[in-house]
Amino acid sequence: MQDNTKTRRKPNIRISQSDHARLSVLASTVAARNPDASDELLAELERARVVADGWVSADIVQMGSTVTFKPDTGDAKTVTLVFPGDADISEGKVSILTPIGTALIGLSSGQSMIWTARDGRQHELSVLAVNQPSPEGDPVDRPAPASPTIAAGV
Repeated sequence: MQDNTKTRRKPNIRISQSDHARLSVLASTVAARNPDASDELLAELERARVVADGWVSADIVQMGSTVTFKPDTGDAKTVTLVFPGDADISEGKVSILTPIGTALIGLSSGQSMIWTARDGRQHELSVLAVNQPSPEGDPVDRPAPASPTIAAGV
């Protein structure tokens, strides 16, 4: 009997060189005590297109980004993607080592991703908006750099 469920291809993602390096170290560090989270993060890092720092447009989820997304389970949510030591769900700070945190990294506004929760169930989320943290002393969100596709020759 044929399985009619289509396997959707994961969307293309981009990650800055510095985020890629820090996240690779993090994934290796937690591998022994949290192999599932480590494996998921390493898989995302492996498939990501790594770009120079400063050439990741402002609409791409990076570490420290505040993301508004719509899960298949309900209303839109806004979270900030952080390293595990800074995670605090009551403040909307989600660790990169959670399944949803790993699913968000590298996505851009308008992209959707199917991800697997810790209970094994699959879910889908769609990124609605991405805001980057303001540089010190600058009260506005960081603007996107000049077109990275032109500058990087993509």
